[in-house]
Amino acid sequence: MKKLYRNMRLFTAVDNGRALAGAEQGKISELKNASMLVSNGVVERVGAEDEVMKGICGRDISFEKDFGGACVIPGFVDPHTHICFAKRREDEFGMRLAGLPYLEILARGGGILSSVNAVKETDEEELFRRSERTVLAALSKGTTTIEIKSGYGLDTEAELKMLRVIERISKETPLTVVPTFMGAHAVPPEYKSDPDKFVDEILIKEMLPKVKAQGIARFCDVFCEEGVFSVEQSRRLLKAAAAMGFELKIHADEVNDLGGAGLAAELHTTSAEHLLAASEEHLKAMGEAGTIAVLLPATAYSLKKPYANGRNIVDWNVPVAIATDCNPGSCFCESMPFVFGLAVMKMNMTVDEALTASTLNAAYAIGLADKVGSLQPGKQADFLVLDGETPVALAYHAGSTSVMEVYKLGEKVA
Repeated sequence: MKKLYRNMRLFTAVDNGRALAGAEQGKISELKNASMLVSNGVVERVGAEDEVMKGICGRDISFEKDFGGACVIPGFVDPHTHICFAKRREDEFGMRLAGLPYLEILARGGGILSSVNAVKETDEEELFRRSERTVLAALSKGTTTIEIKSGYGLDTEAELKMLRVIERISKETPLTVVPTFMGAHAVPPEYKSDPDKFVDEILIKEMLPKVKAQGIARFCDVFCEEGVFSVEQSRRLLKAAAAMGFELKIHADEVNDLGGAGLAAELHTTSAEHLLAASEEHLKAMGEAGTIAVLLPATAYSLKKPYANGRNIVDWNVPVAIATDCNPGSCFCESMPFVFGLAVMKMNMTVDEALTASTLNAAYAIGLADKVGSLQPGKQADFLVLDGETPVALAYHAGSTSVMEVYKLGEKVA
């Protein structure tokens, strides 16, 4: 049986087989008085109601809803999160606001290693429950598809535990979840004097094969940054991961122009994330390689740092996605509407560009654009009903969410 959703003002990017870049990123299809026919959770037809209903018998419709002219957009796709964690770091945030340097915070037990210790000390059931709460909070704000990274384990057993929790989230919540292995999130203290050994002996020879055998992670990610993993170390890890069949991501040039964006272009990674310090040359190379720039404005907000130059990156013909980077340390934010507003107000993207960045391009950034990211025949019926006439409401209604209803596979879930 089929479901009919009618009388809505529908806004969606239109998929043409690749992520949208440059002027194309700002082209959004608007359908007034639109209807959408959904069959088994998938969009069968969308458009004017007489066209949608052509050849369809009324008794074939098991459910019908009139949205009264409300604004409808695709469900948000959040393509970069560290949402699987055991403990918040609120006290550390307060230290940062008081001006305490990061090294001093580390000395007091803060920083990423505090999250690593918390994951190791928390049993799997409790780690799932805590992560699930944050994931469901993201769902209530319109996120219907989400990428979740490991990376607070830094040893094999803890990383495998995190990936099992991420898989369970995909099975026990309504969201579509893409798992990413990020054992290369930081160098453990015991390898600080020999990070090459951690890369070659632990990440490549031990972790990658076991993660592959586990069969959960789709992507492999690495934090390529000064003081973390060098370009050469990142290259070795990503090449080894690709040889094992993983798709590739890279945290690149968040603080320094180390050349991570250039490596992303060289290896044709699916995406490169952060990019606050990336050079114009390397960003343009990413555009030519088809690598998607995943920008994280809520992290810049939380750290009081300059924002990535979204306006220039779009104009340089690089496909741009936006994400929350939800994590317990540098950005405790699960709200895609907030990120949408920051993209418009602080990165000078247009509303239409931000809509593409938070839906279709974000879907390409996690390899799911054939299923989600736009409201077109053959894709999942994941959509949001907004309190507002157009997607402008997402930036206009600051400090709140304009998402009134959330639908996943044609079913209301929040």
